Amino acid sequence: MNDLISSMQATHPREFTVGGSAVDPAALAECLAACVECAQTCTTCADACLSEDMVADLVGCIRLNATCADICAATASVLSRRPEGDAAYLRSLLEACRDVCERCAQECGSHAEMHEHCKVCAEACRRCAKACADLLSALG
Repeated sequence: MNDLISSMQATHPREFTVGGSAVDPAALAECLAACVECAQTCTTCADACLSEDMVADLVGCIRLNATCADICAATASVLSRRPEGDAAYLRSLLEACRDVCERCAQECGSHAEMHEHCKVCAEACRRCAKACADLLSALG
């Protein structure tokens, strides 16, 4: 998926810049891919949690998965566009995405020994949190 995202981003006639500086295309593509993957993984994990016998014990996990999926999807959508002028909102969005992914990874990680879907979700959330942190660093 990262190759397709990189190819699509390369077709844009405008360079992705923030505060007058070009954004690293590899970091952008990695973050976009991680956000899309995390949104899908969190949505599936929440649905899988709803199918577990002990669903009442997973309510917090389900809610956090839904929130994480929404924030990751919104982040991917915004990253797919080119910001105009000062993109302070982009940094805020990436920070929010990183933070919710870290929280979701911790929550799902606490269920990883019992539920394989939570283990997979925690891994996707950690990857997305790192990709957001890396892109934040690249933005300066």
